[in-house]
Amino acid sequence: MSEIRVGLVGYGVAGAFFHAPLIHATEGLRLAAVVTRDPARQSEVAGRYGAQGVADVRELWGRCDLVVVASPNRTHVATAAAAIEQGLPVVVDKPLAGTAEEGRELVRRAEERGVLLTVFQNRRWDGDFLTVRRLAAEGALGEILRFESRFERWRPVPKGGWRETGGPEEIGGLLYDLGSHLVDQALRLLGPAREVYCESDVRREGVNADDDTFIALTHAGGARSHLWAGSLAARPGPRFRVLGSAAAYVKHGMDVQEERLRAGVAPGTPGFGEDEPERWGELGTPGDQRRVRTEPGAYLDFYRGVAAALLEGAPPPVDPRSAVDVLAVLEAARRSAAQRAVIHLG
Repeated sequence: MSEIRVGLVGYGVAGAFFHAPLIHATEGLRLAAVVTRDPARQSEVAGRYGAQGVADVRELWGRCDLVVVASPNRTHVATAAAAIEQGLPVVVDKPLAGTAEEGRELVRRAEERGVLLTVFQNRRWDGDFLTVRRLAAEGALGEILRFESRFERWRPVPKGGWRETGGPEEIGGLLYDLGSHLVDQALRLLGPAREVYCESDVRREGVNADDDTFIALTHAGGARSHLWAGSLAARPGPRFRVLGSAAAYVKHGMDVQEERLRAGVAPGTPGFGEDEPERWGELGTPGDQRRVRTEPGAYLDFYRGVAAALLEGAPPPVDPRSAVDVLAVLEAARRSAAQRAVIHLG
């Protein structure tokens, strides 16, 4: 193949603001079809991307070479399994599944069919997280002792939709939404978790899924991660506070890529992932601190990795087994919150 025809399942927030523009901007990929029953959205994808709007995922078979699953969380497993059964490679938005066992089964099916399976853990390519990883690799922090990470927002009025109002069968709430990113970043930085403790609450009226969640991880190497996701943070804490034996790194504010995608800025635009200097984090110790330029965010690198995997035989940009590891931690966190206990992982 010189060009990969992509079929996108779902054109809500994830499909419209993340996957479609990133696919469109990636050399070697062409958005060929989008599954959406909404006539207005079908017209939009045709006008913006030259893609055909179709009403059912089965209409993708024969029209595409790659399936991207960006539909509601409860549909991820069934849709991905159907594509794998057709012998098609699959990208699944996070979370890969509702349970680690379901995730393992998808990995097994993909291996049996010999097709690519990868997971859109795009926040591995947040500029601030890339900066943390660079500082760690350079030894600027010394040994990392504690990793604090937050996705906190001020949304006192619920937006509605399945993520907030659905029951457990929807796999909604912040634990599986933003928690998928928080845990993934922590495991990438500090390795496997051995102990999990979680506090998870529903704070806003009219909401049925968790909207105020805290997760504490003890990693195999001894470091600890403290992770927050909340919708009632009138004064958000730092995005990252990383405490090391030699120095600390503190960064406020979110990665700029989501904001720019939502504003309609094309991912290939010069400076798309660049953080403004006034938002750079600080590295150092008391009395000896310096601003550190934020690495450019690079969500496009995920889909460039997908193209390289399919066209050149490169490894997938996200090993699906690492997404299963995240699910194991999230399941343990859910049990911890219910039992008010620390959960030990093998």
